[in-house]
Amino acid sequence: MSGRTHLAKMFPILSLLICPALLSGCAVNETYISSGAEKGGSITTGVASANNTDAFEAGRRAAAALREKMGQRPPHAVVLAECFEGRAQKKQVLKGVCSVLPKEIVFGFSTYGSFAQEGCLDLDSVSLLGIAGDGIATSAALQRDLGIAGLTIEDDEAELLRRLRTGGSGLAAKIPRSDDDRLMVIMADAHSPKNQFLLEGAQQVMGKDFPITGGSANKNAGQTFVYFQGRMYTDSAIALMLSGDFEVSLAGRQAKENAKVISSAADGADEALKNMKAKPFSVLAFNCAGRQGKLDNIEDELNAIQGVIGNDIPLFGAYCAGEIGPADIAEKDPAALSSGVGWHVMFTVLGR
Repeated sequence: MSGRTHLAKMFPILSLLICPALLSGCAVNETYISSGAEKGGSITTGVASANNTDAFEAGRRAAAALREKMGQRPPHAVVLAECFEGRAQKKQVLKGVCSVLPKEIVFGFSTYGSFAQEGCLDLDSVSLLGIAGDGIATSAALQRDLGIAGLTIEDDEAELLRRLRTGGSGLAAKIPRSDDDRLMVIMADAHSPKNQFLLEGAQQVMGKDFPITGGSANKNAGQTFVYFQGRMYTDSAIALMLSGDFEVSLAGRQAKENAKVISSAADGADEALKNMKAKPFSVLAFNCAGRQGKLDNIEDELNAIQGVIGNDIPLFGAYCAGEIGPADIAEKDPAALSSGVGWHVMFTVLGR
C-alpha cells in the first residue's frame, strides 16, 4: 500500500485542501484522492459512449453503459469527454452522468467529439473512461481562475506565459505524490499554443521527463468548460494522476491533410504499442480537432488506429483544441518528453 490515505473500497471520498484565508475570499484549492495502489492489485478500465440530442439522456446512457461494463468493480475515477453546445446542455450532460455515477469521481472537458472502439462521435455525444481496481490509484486537482480569458498570443504573450506557467505549477503542486506515480493527464481551458505555457509550469514541478498527456477544451465561445467532480469551470485546468505498478508508453504524430492524418495515426499508435514492454490494457488518444476536420471520412483515422492496436483494448479518444504529449516537430525542447502543441494525435498505452 502506498502512503495515500486508504479509503472505502466501493467509492472514494473527497479530500479538500482549503485555503486558510477562505473567509476573506481566497479560492478553494480542490484535490481528490482515491485509495492507494496495491502492488499486484487488480486494474480495470472501460469505455462507454452515447449519442443523443437529449443531453441528460446522453449522459445517463453513457454512465449506465460504463457501469455495466465495469461490472463488480465500480470506478474510482471517470474521465468525461462531451460535445454539446451551450452551458445549459453541458449542465444536463453532467446531471445525466451523475444520476448514475457519484459526481465526486467525474472529471473531464468539453471537446469536439470523441472516438472509441465502437466508433466516432461528434455533436451531441458523450464518452466516458472508467478506472477501477486496487492496483491503480487516482488523484486529481483543479486550478481555477487562470486569468487568461480574453488574452491573446498576439497582444498578451508575455502575460499569458507568466499566468499559465504559474497556473501549471500550481496545478501540479496540488497533486499528492508517491513513488508509484506513472502518468499525469491535463485537461485545460488553454488551447494551443497556450497549452505549452501551462505544461511548462507543470513540468517545473514534475520534471521534464515525467509522462504527461492530455488536451485542451473546445475553444469556441461558450464551450470552454472543464469538469471537476461533476462541476463546470471555465478559465481553469484540471490534472489527473494515475499511479500503480504499471507501465506507460507515449508517442505523438502531427499531420494536416487527409492521407497523412490517417497514416500518422497508425504510425503513432504503432510506436506507442511497440515501446510498451508489458501487456497493454488501455489506450488514451488526445487528438486534434483540426486533424478531424481534414478527414474525408472521419472513421478512416479510427480504422487506422484499430489496424494497429486491434479491436479489444479499451480506447478512449477525444478531439481537442491542443494536445499534450511527445511533439512531432523540429522546434520541440529535446529535453522534454511532452510538449503542448496542435495538429497532433497523442497516444498513451498503459500496460502491465
